[in-house]
Amino acid sequence: MAGGNAIRGTRVGAGPMGESERGETAPRCRVNYYCANGHVTSPSFAIDAEIPETWDCPRCGFPAGRDGNNPPAPPRTEPYKTHLAYVKERRTDEDGEAILEEALARLRASREL
Repeated sequence: MAGGNAIRGTRVGAGPMGESERGETAPRCRVNYYCANGHVTSPSFAIDAEIPETWDCPRCGFPAGRDGNNPPAPPRTEPYKTHLAYVKERRTDEDGEAILEEALARLRASREL
């Protein structure tokens, strides 16, 4: 079952390519980043690129800094809050009782009709 396709089995970008076809790579430097879990990440940057102060650790996702003795603290995650928890932050118990009594009064009035 031979077809007329002469480039069967190849794909774009496949094959031997050297520096002459891709161009010269920029000079690079490796920078070590340390996270709070003790992981070390060493991405490479172009020499003339601006090197960021923090980098996300690929192993745990925590922020990593360049100072190995003082890595950035892990981000603080807030626990999940229910709708009731948000309402209780906005209203006092007395406000809640007043709103409940008002709603019950409206309900009782509608049933009397």
